[in-house]
Amino acid sequence: MTKVKIYSKTTCPACVMAKDLLDKKGVKYEEIILDNKPTETQELMSKTGMRTVPQIFINGELIGGCSDLMDLDKQNKLDPLLQV
Repeated sequence: MTKVKIYSKTTCPACVMAKDLLDKKGVKYEEIILDNKPTETQELMSKTGMRTVPQIFINGELIGGCSDLMDLDKQNKLDPLLQV
């Protein structure tokens, strides 16, 4: 079963767009909300090198943020990743 994890913030429009796409595709995902969690946010930034949210992982692999997710979908590469 495919495991999707998304790190987000509640006031982030890109996070909402990414979750909307995953919801539209019927994908179940684990959401980690980073609001008021500076330690977890810093740890994630150190791990990925990314300073923005959302940060989306599919089966433990960082695929990037919202635009990366949308690009994968436009290139018809997202569905195969979700079928693993």
